Amino acid sequence: MIEVKRLVAGDAILSEAVTVPRSQDRSQDEVIEDLVRQHSRLVYRIAYAALRSHHDAEDAAQETFLRVLRYSHKLATVEDPKTWLARIAWRVAVDRSKLRGHKREIPLEDPGKPVAEAPSTDATADDAIHGSQVGALLERLIAMLPEKLREPLILSALEEMSPREVAATLGINEAAVRSRVFRARRILRDKLAERVDRK
Repeated sequence: MIEVKRLVAGDAILSEAVTVPRSQDRSQDEVIEDLVRQHSRLVYRIAYAALRSHHDAEDAAQETFLRVLRYSHKLATVEDPKTWLARIAWRVAVDRSKLRGHKREIPLEDPGKPVAEAPSTDATADDAIHGSQVGALLERLIAMLPEKLREPLILSALEEMSPREVAATLGINEAAVRSRVFRARRILRDKLAERVDRK
């Protein structure tokens, strides 16, 4: 019997005991343990990319691994476990988003929000703060992209998935992934240029 007591996602701990029945083959238990250990962070980040809420992303990550346990008999036929998990995580997150009418608005300006802690580098404090502000702006601009452009961009650029993996996760072809990512990047570049010109 295997228990997964702690799933780490980002800085958050996803905690819920998950039990695999004793009747399952031990090697399958080990495969599931390895999937959790190797890909829990990816599953959480994919869920967060779709839901934009840490709490909801943690719940979606838990549900993803519960589904993996439920369908563990399919593991022997899975060619690419990372892509398989990513597809499950994406579907769980999108389903949760639709179920809750999840359309979280991200404000364009939030002057009351403190600047994220800047990592220690050789850059000056001003450069570090400017970099974190640009990062926050970029996140807001990504959130405003149309869904069909935002999804492949997030999975390919932020989650570093290959076009093949993104295509398998979203159920579209690789050419569409490349085209949508290109268009999304062009829109972001133009919007960032507009903001810089205004300042």
